[in-house]
Amino acid sequence: MSQTHRWHFPLPRTHTGVLQGNGTMGVMIWGEANVLRLTIGRADFWDHRGGMPWREGMSYQAIRALLEAGDEAGLRRLFERTDPRPGEPARPSVLPLGRLELVLTDELTLSQATLNLDTGQVIVEARGPRGPVTVALIDLSMQQPVLQLSLSTADNLSAIRLVPAWALVSAHLEPISFHPPQVFHDDDLAGWVQERPADPPLCLGYHLLGSDLWLATAYGPDAEASRAGARALIGEAARNGPTHLRRANAAWWADYWRHVPVLDLPDDSLDFLYHYGMYKFAGLTNPAGVPATLQGPWIEEYQMPPWSSDYHFNINVQMCHWPAYRGNRLDHLRPIFDLVMSWWDTLRENARIFLGIEDGLMLPHAVDDRGTCMGGFWTGSVDHGCTAWMADMMCQYWRYSGDNDFLRDTAYPFMVGAMRVYEEMLEEKDGVLSLPVGVSPEFGGAGMGAWGRNASFQLACIHRLCRDLLDASATLGVEPRPIWLRIARDLPRASLYGDSGREQIALWDGLPLPESHRHHSHLAGVYPFDTLDLHDPQWRGIVERSLATWVREGMGMWSGWAMPWAAVLHSRLGNADMAVLALHIWERVFTNEGHGTLHDPAWPGFTLIGSRPTAPKDVRGEIMQMDAGMGVTAAIMELLLHTRTGVNHLFGGAPSSWRQVSFSGMRTEGAFLVSAARVEGAVTEVTVLAERGGCFRLANPWPGDAHVSAADGSATTVSGDVLEVTLAPGVAAVLRPAEPETL
Repeated sequence: MSQTHRWHFPLPRTHTGVLQGNGTMGVMIWGEANVLRLTIGRADFWDHRGGMPWREGMSYQAIRALLEAGDEAGLRRLFERTDPRPGEPARPSVLPLGRLELVLTDELTLSQATLNLDTGQVIVEARGPRGPVTVALIDLSMQQPVLQLSLSTADNLSAIRLVPAWALVSAHLEPISFHPPQVFHDDDLAGWVQERPADPPLCLGYHLLGSDLWLATAYGPDAEASRAGARALIGEAARNGPTHLRRANAAWWADYWRHVPVLDLPDDSLDFLYHYGMYKFAGLTNPAGVPATLQGPWIEEYQMPPWSSDYHFNINVQMCHWPAYRGNRLDHLRPIFDLVMSWWDTLRENARIFLGIEDGLMLPHAVDDRGTCMGGFWTGSVDHGCTAWMADMMCQYWRYSGDNDFLRDTAYPFMVGAMRVYEEMLEEKDGVLSLPVGVSPEFGGAGMGAWGRNASFQLACIHRLCRDLLDASATLGVEPRPIWLRIARDLPRASLYGDSGREQIALWDGLPLPESHRHHSHLAGVYPFDTLDLHDPQWRGIVERSLATWVREGMGMWSGWAMPWAAVLHSRLGNADMAVLALHIWERVFTNEGHGTLHDPAWPGFTLIGSRPTAPKDVRGEIMQMDAGMGVTAAIMELLLHTRTGVNHLFGGAPSSWRQVSFSGMRTEGAFLVSAARVEGAVTEVTVLAERGGCFRLANPWPGDAHVSAADGSATTVSGDVLEVTLAPGVAAVLRPAEPETL
């Protein structure tokens, strides 16, 4: 691959910096003039106090009665926490850590930073009186919380300044019982220890050995032990030397990129977004690291992280992990699955309180890394789609990997527990099932009008879960629960609004989309849940009318992560030019000058979320989240290959103006790896490798038959709108258009 990308100084804010990450520790490399700044974050540096666990009285029956009675005061009393005790926070939060400032000599001015995607190394250069100067090589270990910076010469460095986050956010931390960090300058280690009121302290320590600067972060049961931990990490790394760290990193990255699909895109912007996106995905979801939060390990030092950098399960966590599937990095999903499964007892207790059942699982929409509910937002707390969406991600892992052990031991039990909650919430009238109380994520906030019967998002979640359970039961040889068959038959696929022949998808019964909204949840039956058959003319028409309303209401209240979801929706409908435009809009509007991915727009005039229509935007508190960037990375792959109802479709989001486009090694359902090329508008060939064996189904990209030649020497011709090719495990086959017969 051999890709490098350059950033030009000044990079004036933390989130304009070049990123390095190993899943646990993150580095943002930024600065201006002669000051190089290294902001260090930890994804696991939590203050665990606060939050609002589910408590007795928060039952479905009680919530439904309050909603139906319009008793807003009663609902708020039920869900809104009392004021925290003096000296304690209202909710848990990831904490900022701080930064190092490397002050160069006065004659040097930072000029550029070059990131090598092959190795993760960053080279920082400056302008000097005699021309360009390489200031430093920066490497973050992919195995340990250790950073190494090799200066070209120590003579270029005039000072190192410590900036603990306390210097910038003490006004928030001091009232909740934090104390200033312990700053130290020992001969073999300098840095600080930040103690926490109810969690172990964390040390950030560094040591300058000649022209090599080593930095590490470490926890310990007390301040001295955390310092000893940082000292030990640096000591071992320094003894092994920079070359050892770089070789280990090069091997890690070589293995990573070896499995990532290769895309040949005739669009330089999307090519950059894909490759830098997959690079960041590695730093966000390293299997040896911490499961991805809203910001992952890249926590700014100048403010408390927005939304606590917590786990938001109503799209954000899911979108952060989307690249794993087609990107052929399924092992990067296991940390989030393991984390959710570690909350099993808590999720059981939530379901017991909510519905009085002992065998359900209920995941609130926002929690810390212990599964503690952030609380205060009743619609998020009762949004059971969060649980169902995680169940679907687990099932998709099984579909993409063919790992039946994972299905049996993890995915299936979680899916059953998620469905048990829905089973208890459903009611029947005249042979038709309905969901009396449901929400469409984030629509209506926490107001009394933020709910309705048969919320389309929840119906899509239920039908996706139902299909997955029936498929999983067949694979495992387990008898499905009879109610699953009834749900598949008797529960509406979506809530519809309008006269016969003019129906469109509503948010819930009686409410078509009334305004621009960032969460395209009423369209979840198209994507991500694939429960509406676009081959069915009736549903195709309903979906197209729904998208017409969606387009009419516009993007004026969309956030950054709304754009890649929209791009995928357009891809699914074959609107390739708009799919690509949505991704370009995202890059232009929702990234800053250093490619930092933003929740709110970088400048006013496009959307009103977090912004006024014309006023200059105050960028000092910009909200960086990783979800949209990961969504864009996945959406770019979806342009080239997507799956609907078990059938693979090629180049649905690739505009006709792309005269030559190809990809190789992209994973799809059934544990197949797919490669394909399109030249001058025509697909030339498709290669399929079956890891597990089975039937590969492809929407026929040619007007006639296809010739299939397999690596085992067999050959055949297949025909029809859907080409079906059955392959043994480990066997690859090439599909090409069949030569027309001659007389």
